[in-house]
Amino acid sequence: MIDTHAHINDRFGVKDIPEIKTILAASNVEESENNIKLAKIHKNLFASVGIHPQQTDPENKQSIDEQLNRLDKLIEDNKKFIVAVGECGLDYSPAPVGESDRSKKEQERLFRGQICLSEKYKLPLIVHARGAVDEVIEILSTYKAFGVFHCYTGGKKRIKKILDLKKKWYFGIDGNLTYEEGLTEVVKNIPKDRLVLETDSPFLTPVPFRGEENKPEYVEYVYKKVAEVWQMSKAKVEKIIDENAKKLFDLNKF
Repeated sequence: MIDTHAHINDRFGVKDIPEIKTILAASNVEESENNIKLAKIHKNLFASVGIHPQQTDPENKQSIDEQLNRLDKLIEDNKKFIVAVGECGLDYSPAPVGESDRSKKEQERLFRGQICLSEKYKLPLIVHARGAVDEVIEILSTYKAFGVFHCYTGGKKRIKKILDLKKKWYFGIDGNLTYEEGLTEVVKNIPKDRLVLETDSPFLTPVPFRGEENKPEYVEYVYKKVAEVWQMSKAKVEKIIDENAKKLFDLNKF
Protein backbone atom coordinates (compact mmCIF):
# COMPACT_ATOMS: atom_id res chain seq x y z
CA MET A 1 0.00 0.00 0.00
CA ILE A 2 1.06 3.58 -0.69
CA ASP A 3 -0.45 6.69 0.87
CA THR A 4 0.07 9.35 -1.79
CA HIS A 5 -0.88 12.33 0.39
CA ALA A 6 -0.27 12.87 4.11
CA HIS A 7 0.78 15.73 6.38
CA ILE A 8 3.25 14.55 9.02
CA ASN A 9 4.35 17.42 11.25
CA ASP A 10 3.90 18.98 14.68
CA ARG A 11 1.66 21.74 13.34
CA PHE A 12 -1.12 19.21 12.94
CA GLY A 13 -0.19 17.32 16.10
CA VAL A 14 1.02 14.38 14.01
CA LYS A 15 4.27 12.98 15.30
CA ASP A 16 4.23 9.25 14.50
CA ILE A 17 6.30 8.20 11.51
CA PRO A 18 4.33 6.06 9.02
CA GLU A 19 5.36 2.46 8.46
CA ILE A 20 4.15 2.34 4.85
CA LYS A 21 5.34 4.22 1.77
CA THR A 22 4.01 7.75 2.07
CA ILE A 23 4.16 10.92 -0.01
CA LEU A 24 4.51 13.88 2.35
CA ALA A 25 2.42 16.79 1.07
CA ALA A 26 3.36 20.36 1.98
CA SER A 27 1.21 23.38 2.74
CA ASN A 28 3.94 26.03 3.02
CA VAL A 29 7.70 26.46 2.78
CA GLU A 30 8.32 25.45 6.38
CA GLU A 31 6.47 22.16 5.89
CA SER A 32 8.32 21.64 2.62
CA GLU A 33 11.61 21.86 4.50
CA ASN A 34 10.28 19.48 7.15
CA ASN A 35 9.26 16.95 4.49
CA ILE A 36 12.75 16.94 3.02
CA LYS A 37 14.29 16.36 6.47
CA LEU A 38 11.99 13.38 7.05
CA ALA A 39 12.63 11.95 3.58
CA LYS A 40 16.38 12.08 4.19
CA ILE A 41 15.99 9.99 7.34
CA HIS A 42 13.23 7.52 6.40
CA LYS A 43 13.46 5.47 3.21
CA ASN A 44 9.70 4.93 3.01
CA LEU A 45 8.91 8.68 3.05
CA PHE A 46 9.05 10.88 -0.05
CA ALA A 47 8.88 14.66 -0.01
CA SER A 48 6.67 17.05 -1.88
CA VAL A 49 7.27 20.79 -1.63
CA GLY A 50 4.58 23.37 -2.17
CA ILE A 51 2.32 26.14 -0.93
CA HIS A 52 -1.39 25.63 -0.33
CA PRO A 53 -3.54 28.44 -1.79
CA GLN A 54 -4.77 29.46 1.67
CA GLN A 55 -1.64 28.97 3.75
CA THR A 56 1.44 31.03 4.43
CA ASP A 57 4.55 30.53 6.48
CA PRO A 58 4.07 31.12 10.20
CA GLU A 59 5.71 34.55 10.20
CA ASN A 60 3.87 35.54 7.01
CA LYS A 61 6.55 38.04 6.04
CA GLN A 62 7.60 36.86 2.59
CA SER A 63 6.04 37.84 -0.71
CA ILE A 64 4.72 35.26 -3.15
CA ASP A 65 7.81 35.69 -5.33
CA GLU A 66 10.11 35.20 -2.33
CA GLN A 67 8.29 32.03 -1.32
CA LEU A 68 8.43 30.66 -4.87
CA ASN A 69 12.15 31.41 -5.00
CA ARG A 70 12.63 29.49 -1.76
CA LEU A 71 10.77 26.51 -3.23
CA ASP A 72 12.91 26.68 -6.36
CA LYS A 73 16.09 26.57 -4.29
CA LEU A 74 14.74 23.75 -2.12
CA ILE A 75 14.12 21.61 -5.19
CA GLU A 76 17.45 22.49 -6.78
CA ASP A 77 19.35 21.56 -3.61
CA ASN A 78 17.38 18.40 -2.74
CA LYS A 79 16.32 16.86 -6.05
CA LYS A 80 16.85 13.24 -5.10
CA PHE A 81 14.47 13.46 -2.14
CA ILE A 82 11.62 15.35 -3.84
CA VAL A 83 8.96 13.56 -5.88
CA ALA A 84 6.34 16.29 -6.43
CA VAL A 85 5.36 19.94 -6.20
CA GLY A 86 2.36 20.66 -3.99
CA GLU A 87 -0.11 20.74 -2.66
CA CYS A 88 -0.97 23.80 -4.68
CA GLY A 89 -3.91 25.11 -6.65
CA LEU A 90 -7.02 27.17 -6.01
CA ASP A 91 -9.42 27.23 -3.06
CA TYR A 92 -12.48 29.44 -3.37
CA SER A 93 -14.08 28.33 -0.12
CA PRO A 94 -13.78 30.64 2.93
CA ALA A 95 -10.35 30.34 4.53
CA PRO A 96 -10.28 28.42 7.84
CA VAL A 97 -9.56 30.41 10.98
CA GLY A 98 -5.86 31.17 11.23
CA GLU A 99 -5.14 30.74 7.53
CA SER A 100 -4.65 33.32 4.81
CA ASP A 101 -7.65 34.49 2.82
CA ARG A 102 -5.68 35.13 -0.37
CA SER A 103 -7.45 36.86 -3.21
CA LYS A 104 -8.26 34.80 -6.31
CA LYS A 105 -5.63 36.78 -8.20
CA GLU A 106 -2.96 35.98 -5.61
CA GLN A 107 -3.94 32.31 -5.54
CA GLU A 108 -3.66 32.07 -9.31
CA ARG A 109 -0.26 33.75 -9.32
CA LEU A 110 0.99 31.35 -6.65
CA PHE A 111 -0.47 28.35 -8.50
CA ARG A 112 1.01 29.31 -11.85
CA GLY A 113 4.40 29.82 -10.20
CA GLN A 114 4.33 26.27 -8.85
CA ILE A 115 3.15 24.86 -12.18
CA CYS A 116 6.23 26.44 -13.72
CA LEU A 117 8.44 24.82 -11.06
CA SER A 118 6.89 21.42 -11.80
CA GLU A 119 7.64 21.88 -15.50
CA LYS A 120 11.16 23.14 -14.81
CA TYR A 121 12.06 20.10 -12.70
CA LYS A 122 9.79 17.60 -14.51
CA LEU A 123 7.95 16.80 -11.28
CA PRO A 124 4.25 15.93 -10.92
CA LEU A 125 1.88 18.45 -9.36
CA ILE A 126 -0.29 17.65 -6.36
CA VAL A 127 -3.30 19.85 -7.11
CA HIS A 128 -5.73 21.22 -4.55
CA ALA A 129 -8.99 22.37 -6.16
CA ARG A 130 -11.74 23.16 -3.70
CA GLY A 131 -14.69 25.04 -5.14
CA ALA A 132 -12.57 25.78 -8.21
CA VAL A 133 -12.18 22.57 -10.22
CA ASP A 134 -13.25 24.16 -13.51
CA GLU A 135 -10.89 27.10 -12.99
CA VAL A 136 -8.00 24.75 -12.21
CA ILE A 137 -8.68 22.67 -15.32
CA GLU A 138 -8.74 25.82 -17.45
CA ILE A 139 -5.38 26.96 -16.08
CA LEU A 140 -3.77 23.53 -16.50
CA SER A 141 -4.97 23.36 -20.11
CA THR A 142 -2.42 26.05 -20.97
CA TYR A 143 0.54 24.07 -19.57
CA LYS A 144 2.22 20.72 -20.13
CA ALA A 145 2.23 19.80 -16.46
CA PHE A 146 1.11 16.41 -15.14
CA GLY A 147 0.14 15.10 -11.73
CA VAL A 148 -2.83 14.32 -9.50
CA PHE A 149 -6.04 16.02 -8.47
CA HIS A 150 -5.75 15.56 -4.71
CA CYS A 151 -8.97 14.59 -2.91
CA TYR A 152 -10.84 14.77 -6.19
CA THR A 153 -14.18 16.58 -5.86
CA GLY A 154 -15.07 17.26 -9.48
CA GLY A 155 -17.76 14.61 -9.82
CA LYS A 156 -18.30 12.33 -12.82
CA LYS A 157 -18.80 15.10 -15.37
CA ARG A 158 -15.28 16.54 -15.04
CA ILE A 159 -13.36 13.27 -15.31
CA LYS A 160 -13.20 13.41 -19.10
CA LYS A 161 -12.07 17.07 -19.03
CA ILE A 162 -9.14 16.08 -16.85
CA LEU A 163 -8.30 13.04 -18.96
CA ASP A 164 -8.29 15.31 -22.03
CA LEU A 165 -5.58 17.61 -20.62
CA LYS A 166 -2.28 17.62 -22.52
CA LYS A 167 -0.41 15.39 -20.07
CA LYS A 168 -1.30 12.40 -17.91
CA TRP A 169 -3.40 13.20 -14.85
CA TYR A 170 -4.45 11.01 -11.96
CA PHE A 171 -7.27 11.20 -9.43
CA GLY A 172 -6.58 11.01 -5.69
CA ILE A 173 -9.35 9.51 -3.56
CA ASP A 174 -9.38 9.66 0.23
CA GLY A 175 -11.06 8.16 3.29
CA ASN A 176 -14.30 9.99 2.63
CA LEU A 177 -14.96 7.29 0.01
CA THR A 178 -15.89 5.07 2.96
CA TYR A 179 -18.75 7.32 4.05
CA GLU A 180 -19.76 9.50 1.08
CA GLU A 181 -21.99 7.43 -1.18
CA GLY A 182 -21.63 9.77 -4.16
CA LEU A 183 -17.90 9.08 -4.39
CA THR A 184 -18.61 5.43 -5.15
CA GLU A 185 -20.06 6.38 -8.54
CA VAL A 186 -17.13 8.71 -9.19
CA VAL A 187 -14.62 5.91 -8.55
CA LYS A 188 -16.53 3.63 -10.93
CA ASN A 189 -15.98 6.20 -13.69
CA ILE A 190 -12.27 6.86 -13.12
CA PRO A 191 -10.06 4.65 -15.32
CA LYS A 192 -8.36 2.05 -13.17
CA ASP A 193 -4.92 3.12 -14.36
CA ARG A 194 -5.50 6.72 -13.23
CA LEU A 195 -6.50 6.18 -9.60
CA VAL A 196 -4.26 6.67 -6.56
CA LEU A 197 -5.28 6.57 -2.92
CA GLU A 198 -4.61 9.03 -0.11
CA THR A 199 -5.38 9.67 3.53
CA ASP A 200 -4.77 13.44 3.75
CA SER A 201 -3.71 12.65 7.32
CA PRO A 202 -4.58 13.87 9.86
CA PHE A 203 -7.88 14.69 8.10
CA LEU A 204 -10.63 12.66 6.34
CA THR A 205 -10.31 9.63 8.57
CA PRO A 206 -12.05 6.60 7.03
CA VAL A 207 -14.63 4.35 8.61
CA PRO A 208 -14.18 2.60 11.09
CA PHE A 209 -12.01 5.30 12.68
CA ARG A 210 -14.01 8.33 11.61
CA GLY A 211 -13.84 11.07 14.24
CA GLU A 212 -10.28 10.13 15.22
CA GLU A 213 -7.00 11.51 13.91
CA ASN A 214 -6.14 9.96 10.56
CA LYS A 215 -2.81 8.30 9.79
CA PRO A 216 -1.22 6.86 6.63
CA GLU A 217 -1.75 3.23 7.66
CA TYR A 218 -5.52 3.83 7.47
CA VAL A 219 -5.22 4.04 3.68
CA GLU A 220 -5.81 0.29 3.92
CA TYR A 221 -9.52 1.00 4.42
CA VAL A 222 -9.64 3.07 1.25
CA TYR A 223 -8.05 0.17 -0.64
CA LYS A 224 -10.68 -2.16 0.82
CA LYS A 225 -13.49 0.15 -0.27
CA VAL A 226 -12.10 0.38 -3.81
CA ALA A 227 -11.92 -3.42 -3.91
CA GLU A 228 -15.60 -3.47 -3.02
CA VAL A 229 -16.46 -0.88 -5.68
CA TRP A 230 -14.38 -2.60 -8.37
CA GLN A 231 -15.55 -6.05 -7.23
CA MET A 232 -11.98 -7.31 -7.12
CA SER A 233 -9.75 -8.86 -4.50
CA LYS A 234 -7.87 -6.39 -2.31
CA ALA A 235 -4.58 -7.95 -3.49
CA LYS A 236 -5.38 -7.24 -7.13
CA VAL A 237 -6.53 -3.70 -6.35
CA GLU A 238 -3.38 -3.07 -4.35
CA LYS A 239 -1.22 -4.17 -7.27
CA ILE A 240 -3.01 -1.82 -9.70
CA ILE A 241 -3.12 1.19 -7.38
CA ASP A 242 0.47 0.84 -6.19
CA GLU A 243 1.71 0.61 -9.77
CA ASN A 244 -0.16 3.83 -10.57
CA ALA A 245 1.47 5.60 -7.62
CA LYS A 246 4.92 4.36 -8.57
CA LYS A 247 4.49 5.63 -12.13
CA LEU A 248 3.10 9.00 -11.08
CA PHE A 249 5.81 9.77 -8.53
CA ASP A 250 8.61 7.77 -10.20
CA LEU A 251 9.10 5.73 -7.02
CA ASN A 252 10.87 2.86 -8.79
CA LYS A 253 14.06 4.95 -8.86
CA PHE A 254 14.35 4.69 -5.07
